[in-house]
Amino acid sequence: MWIYFTFLAASMQACRNALQSQLGKHVSIAGVVFARFSIAAPISVVYLIVIYMVWPPEDTFSLTRKFVAYVFGASLMQITATALMVRLFKLRNFAIGVGLAKSEAIFATILGITFFGLNLSSSGWAGVLIGGVAVFIMSRNNISGGFSPETLLVGLGCGAAFALTSLWIREASLTLNLPVFHRAAWVLNCVMLLQTLSLLVYLLFKEKNTLKAVFERPKLIILLGITSCLSSIGWFTAMAIEAVPYVKTLGQVEVFFTMLISIYWLKDRIRINDISGLILIAIAAILVIWDEI
Repeated sequence: MWIYFTFLAASMQACRNALQSQLGKHVSIAGVVFARFSIAAPISVVYLIVIYMVWPPEDTFSLTRKFVAYVFGASLMQITATALMVRLFKLRNFAIGVGLAKSEAIFATILGITFFGLNLSSSGWAGVLIGGVAVFIMSRNNISGGFSPETLLVGLGCGAAFALTSLWIREASLTLNLPVFHRAAWVLNCVMLLQTLSLLVYLLFKEKNTLKAVFERPKLIILLGITSCLSSIGWFTAMAIEAVPYVKTLGQVEVFFTMLISIYWLKDRIRINDISGLILIAIAAILVIWDEI
């Protein structure tokens, strides 16, 4: 089940990133981050209600200190990671930066083993490392003007922030005594509500013009919100079922969906690095799936 939800997350995230890149040409980083959550939050509420109507659980939702702490941490880290990702879109050499952001799977593995008691098999480790090599190879396309230290720092920071977000989301889910879908939906709702309210307050006091500019593009915002919510449903559910490094390594198939968008929307050409990178990602995906069968 986690495999299907990971594919859903990866495909929707590729679309979401393309939409974020488009919106980032018109509004500030804070505006893009807010737009991602503002529409997605109410959709996630509907999703939670539907789950309870279709599948009423025996146990009830209850808040704990650990749950609140993990939700606050995940919310802050996801805002930070998204802001860094949008910053990558604005950098000259953003291609390699996006590839470095995909170091998330490696960061998740290192942090998970060090602080969260995670264990990986040899094939799991192989999949994580091969996937990391693959996205780095593919990110080396179209690099011009020399290597940027800022891109390196922002890209690695983005990967680390996304990794912490994912680990804390899983930990928050594991504190709830509910079925998987209900756990994932509650964490999703709490995280998105907190993120939306905090960003709304910031924009009202600091960037009122940005808030206005965001809502002047309703079609783009709605599409961004829908893809963002579907992507988050996929990630949150998959990570409620399976360990984060496995989910994020398989999630690197997002690169494949991103390439399709680049070819058919941006009219880019496929390069040798792309083909070799896709082959490595396929190998990495097979290793992590095989390890869990």
